[in-house]
Amino acid sequence: MPNPKWRHSKRRTRARRTHYKIDTPQLATCNTTGERHLMHHAYTVNGDLYYRGHVLVPGKVSGDEAEA
Repeated sequence: MPNPKWRHSKRRTRARRTHYKIDTPQLATCNTTGERHLMHHAYTVNGDLYYRGHVLVPGKVSGDEAEA
């Protein structure tokens, strides 16, 4: 693998690195819950874990809700 023959200055190195920037994350809105979330990521709404509009893991049910 080729190596540089001479040392590059700090200014030149930093100027090259300025182009590596983080893009803004893509947000999506769930059609089922209306919640805004990161695309291609699971998200929680009221203790339930959702992905692509479907419940993956239901939240823990408290004693009052279980009786009703």
